[in-house]
Amino acid sequence: MDPTFLQLIFEFFKTGLFAVGGGMATVPFLKEIARNYSWFTEKELLDMIAVSESTPGPIGVNMATFSGFRAGGPVGALCSTLSLVAPSIIIILIVSRMMRQFQENQLVQHAFYCLRPASTGLIIGAMASIYHETLFHPGAASLIAWLNLPALVLFALFFAGVRGFPKLHPIVFIALGAVCGIILQL
Repeated sequence: MDPTFLQLIFEFFKTGLFAVGGGMATVPFLKEIARNYSWFTEKELLDMIAVSESTPGPIGVNMATFSGFRAGGPVGALCSTLSLVAPSIIIILIVSRMMRQFQENQLVQHAFYCLRPASTGLIIGAMASIYHETLFHPGAASLIAWLNLPALVLFALFFAGVRGFPKLHPIVFIALGAVCGIILQL
């Protein structure tokens, strides 16, 4: 078997195993993959997050499929996608078998209780990273160059729009954001 496929399987199985809390919890793992492999860049990761947030499907699965396809074509896409979801399927099968036996077990209840802040931390870290990379230019020489003014203005307008028009359906803001991002090349 091609070593690329083994790397895809290992990296995305690891991501699926440890990224508890949903799609945004996979972002730190995906950033690490972008740094270690040439399957996608961190910029492409940000673009994929934007696309994944505005289209159906979980971000982790979308990114696994995308990077797997880039690394190994359709077989790579299949390997990475299945590897990402396999840990969840395995854990659900094991837990469902054992849940009745351990439903009242304090250790099990405490373990699930402890997963909440861990997944919250992963999601907050991913959110902070995305804000930092989209609203600012890391490594810029001056404060003015560091600020991504078009992105900051757009963010402020959308934030005010969401707060000012709470009854407006979120899909309106998602569609407007996608159009603005395409037009402004953000």
